[in-house]
Formats: sequence, C-alpha cells, structure tokens
Amino acid sequence: MPNDPLASPAPWWTLARGDGPVLATAIHDGHAVRTALADRFALDDAGRLREEDPFTGDAIHDAPNRFVAHRSRFEVDLNRPLDTAVYQSPDQCWGLEVWRSALTPAEVEASRDYHRRAYAELGRVTDQMAEDFPAFVVLDVHSYNHRRDGADAAPTPVEKAPDINIGTFSMPRERWAHVVDPYLSFLSDYDFNGRRLSVAENLAFQGKGEWSRFVHDRHPKQGCAIAFEFKKFFMDEWTRAPDPAELDAMRRLMRDSVAVLGDLIQSRDP
Repeated sequence: MPNDPLASPAPWWTLARGDGPVLATAIHDGHAVRTALADRFALDDAGRLREEDPFTGDAIHDAPNRFVAHRSRFEVDLNRPLDTAVYQSPDQCWGLEVWRSALTPAEVEASRDYHRRAYAELGRVTDQMAEDFPAFVVLDVHSYNHRRDGADAAPTPVEKAPDINIGTFSMPRERWAHVVDPYLSFLSDYDFNGRRLSVAENLAFQGKGEWSRFVHDRHPKQGCAIAFEFKKFFMDEWTRAPDPAELDAMRRLMRDSVAVLGDLIQSRDP
C-alpha cells in the first residue's frame, strides 16, 4: 500500500507454529523501523542496538512455536502498555534523546497500531494453545546490559546481575511452582559450554512487562508466562560483536528449555 503508515522494508514479525504447549518469544530482538520514521531519530543505530536485544530471536530459532518481532522497541515497545509504548521523552528510556523533534499524534498512533496488531496476534495464538492444551507456557526471552558505566569499566557484580534472570512477578507464583521451581533447577544445573551459569529469580528484573501480564490476564488458569533475561555475556554490549560459541550454547539451552517446560506444564492439571 503506497501510503501505509506501518510500511517498512522489514516484516512486522516472524511467527512459526508447530507442536507443543510452549511459545517462545523475542519481542525486543528487532532493529527495523518503519520508513516514515527513519529520518526522525536523534538516536543513532548503535545507540538503539545497545538497548535492544540482538540475537534473542536466533536463540529461540529451534522452538516449534515462536514469535520474533522485527520492529525496534524505539519505534514501539511491545513490553509496555499501549499508552506508554512509544517513547516520547528521555525519562521513559534510560535518559536517551530518541527523536529530533516531538512525534505528531498521527505518528504516535501509527506506532501504537503495530502494538495493537502484535497483541492481537499474541491473543490469537495463545487462544489456540489454550484450546489445544490444559496449560501452556510463554517463554518471553530478553537480554540486558551489565556494563553500563562504559566499555572499559567494571561490569555489574554477578550478585546483582546474574547470567540468567527469571521474572515471575505477574504470575500467580503458587499456581505455577511445579513449573518454575524445577525449571530454575534445570537452568542452574545446565552444562553451558562446560560451565554453570548464575541463575536468579526476580533479581535484576521482576517480569513486570506487559507481554507476560497480558498472557496471565487473558488465560489466568492456563497461561504461564515466564520472563527470561540473558545477561549480555554472549556479546560485547558496546561493540555488539557476538561470541559464536556462546550463541550456539544459548540456542541449545532454549531448545532444551522448550522440551523441559513442555514436560513440566503437562505434568499436572492447572
């Protein structure tokens, strides 16, 4: 469509459907922005990439059910409620100046439309999974920075920045303890390139994002949404250079996580 306000060279997202009761998602993997906004950014590519979650889409590539967003969170953040999903001031996004000038109401609304459509897709897919299974898991995969003081500065101590952080804030924790507790043990014991990763629950992040909240609100008795954060140990968060061996191990971990979570969610009635 020649005047489509959502037009972009990149697709909105990639959705794969397959067997099993686990949907893996990477909603901050994207870096693309729609054509109409490409020249409006004050923030350069490197600045945007640093706060996005590159390689999380690759990490979940082996999940039979997966959703990978290709739009940047700086166009619209799918993990925030609709009214705050478009960053419009530095206080909403790590003190960063995102736009050369304020977006018009029409531009904001076009970005919000992408948010609406993504949530409509999430609703459709999870409704189908709720029809197919007594209970299902949404594994919402993200990554986070731990060298915020600069490339040459000391990283955040592991006591505050675990390799993996599981967020469970929005779920009824007691309902899904039979899934979360053994999954945490699985992650702590996992052979990740010959080492064990540090794993914590609700330490660096608590899982308060809109994506998980939506699943729990829509399917309170069937949907178990787990917010999963990799610390960016698998890449240089300043140069964005990845470590291929670590990326391969992440992909194996996600593949095995899908299998483990599928067994756990079906181990008892919700």
